Amino acid sequence: MIRLFEALAQPLLLRGLLFLLSVAVLAGFDYGGLVARLAEVVPALALPAGQAAGPWLVIAVLAALVVLNFWLLSHLPFRAQATIIWVELLALFTAFCWSFGLSYSFMLDRAPILLGLELRDGFIQGAALTLFICAVSIAISTVIALAAALARLSDSGPAFGIATFYTSFFRGTPLLLQTMLIYLGLPQLGLVIDAIPAGIIALSLCYGAYMAEIFRAGILAVPRGQSEAALSLGLKPAEVTWLVVLPQAMRLIIPPTGNQFIAMLKDSSLVSVMGVWEIMFLARTHGRAEFKYMEMLIVAALIYWAMSAVFELVQARIEKRFGKGVSAR
Repeated sequence: MIRLFEALAQPLLLRGLLFLLSVAVLAGFDYGGLVARLAEVVPALALPAGQAAGPWLVIAVLAALVVLNFWLLSHLPFRAQATIIWVELLALFTAFCWSFGLSYSFMLDRAPILLGLELRDGFIQGAALTLFICAVSIAISTVIALAAALARLSDSGPAFGIATFYTSFFRGTPLLLQTMLIYLGLPQLGLVIDAIPAGIIALSLCYGAYMAEIFRAGILAVPRGQSEAALSLGLKPAEVTWLVVLPQAMRLIIPPTGNQFIAMLKDSSLVSVMGVWEIMFLARTHGRAEFKYMEMLIVAALIYWAMSAVFELVQARIEKRFGKGVSAR
């Protein structure tokens, strides 16, 4: 009997906590317009004049629907649960955007510009420029990261000191600050760099520092016995690194490196402060010109989201290819 009571009490406790959490979240929204519309249909729901508190009856009903939704989902297969949650969250996001009274014709007209389908004075812009900056930056940062990781693992004091100082500085300061130091600081030394090269340099140095730790961890994860066995076969230390250690370390390096690229895709928006015509710069410019900031910000968000989703799929394919022979546990 006690076990039966415990088995029944635990689901009820979880649903009660979910209900209270839903009430706490929903209480922060204004339901005046919704209640006014419902009151036209059901006069009993009309609130007294001057009442400032939230319509708790509506909040309680919505919280109960949340609990009911999760209870119904618990009886479905896993994939069906995940699919329905995606559909529901997309519907909520759509309703959130709909509440702003957006000008969809304006969004459709400006979307090709943000996508980079139109050139500006013969140069790429928008998403196309963002992808170009990220592609060049990730290639350069990979080379920097590998060099810094090998320097940190070397027996050379100067190399170790330079690598540790580099990773400490660029991991310990904001990317925006690094971008401004390169773009505005270097001209004080007589070295003038255009906005796009300055952005590429800043992204490469910043993400190279983070990826250096990823490379170092991947190299250290390869058992030392692999290197010792290769040395015993007559391979030189450099050959051991390139032919034995790095190929095995790549299986561990690729997944977090893919995550860094996706993060770089979004952080590239910081180069807009230098006037680079990438997605965020165009979104702010066109939004300010027509006083339609929200329309442009939502279009930019959808473009970033779509690009990230595509690269997540690419990353999954690469991980599957390089992860062959690696146990999941």
